[in-house]
Amino acid sequence: MLDLAIIGGGPTGLTAGMYATRGGLKDVVMFEKGLPGGQITGSSEIENYPGIAHEVTGMELMEPWPEQCMRFGMKHRMEEVSRVSKDGDIFKIALLGGEIVEAKSVLISTGSTPRRAGIEGEDKFFGKGVSTCATCDGFFYKGKEVAVLGGGDTALEEALYLANICSKVHLIHRRDTFRASPVTVEKVKNNDKIELVLNSSVKEIVGDMMGVTGVTIADKDGNERALEVPGIFVFVGMNVNNQILKQEDGSELCDLDKNGNVIVDLKMKTSVKGLFAGGDIRIDAPKQVVSAAGDGAIAGIQALEYVND
Repeated sequence: MLDLAIIGGGPTGLTAGMYATRGGLKDVVMFEKGLPGGQITGSSEIENYPGIAHEVTGMELMEPWPEQCMRFGMKHRMEEVSRVSKDGDIFKIALLGGEIVEAKSVLISTGSTPRRAGIEGEDKFFGKGVSTCATCDGFFYKGKEVAVLGGGDTALEEALYLANICSKVHLIHRRDTFRASPVTVEKVKNNDKIELVLNSSVKEIVGDMMGVTGVTIADKDGNERALEVPGIFVFVGMNVNNQILKQEDGSELCDLDKNGNVIVDLKMKTSVKGLFAGGDIRIDAPKQVVSAAGDGAIAGIQALEYVND
């Protein structure tokens, strides 16, 4: 019987484990199917994490976290969770391999994954010229032209990263203004290797057996033109990873909003006693590392109090 089961090994899960074990919980396990660190490890540029005065990559930022957060006894199981349910006062964590683990409390910190844009050819060429990770795949386009789709912080930050590798970056956005921070927007506008393609959308991604060869762009008046690029990076938002909350009868374990985000209070408590949620999966998440870690600290303290009570 675990005191606390943590589902997800990003900043929220790691911090929660540290606070819960340092506070006295003995049996705390973090279930993360891959290496701890979370989605932020794929980020190419972080310059706004408090206490880190110089610019770092997401991988550099998260590298020391697992060792520090596991120092007080939290364990990591490299297992994928398929469902979390509750029987009386006890939670049942179903692992993909069939094992059932019991726990007194649970933290859901499964984060989010990049959303698909729904463009014709996107699924067909995903991994063959269509990507959602510039740091993962940017190297393959060294010295070549690429396209980036999106207008938020991630899209612009990844466009800046690609501009250091590629000969030209076509930044395509359906509006004439960006949702990104003013500092990032200014950097993009001042970068000679980034061409802004505004008030436009990608209608189709085309290619051959080898992969992407180009995209078809349409402006707000419906005028279309072809852009010959071997790769396009899509950054159009995120989908929360809430699948493990789906119960056998089709209901959800706890209350969600219309977009699938877990509804929590200021103590990261859900509608189910002993079940906490934090990070990108919760309502009104700022989707920043520092706030995700804060969620984890709150959830870890609250889980400690819940189990002790």
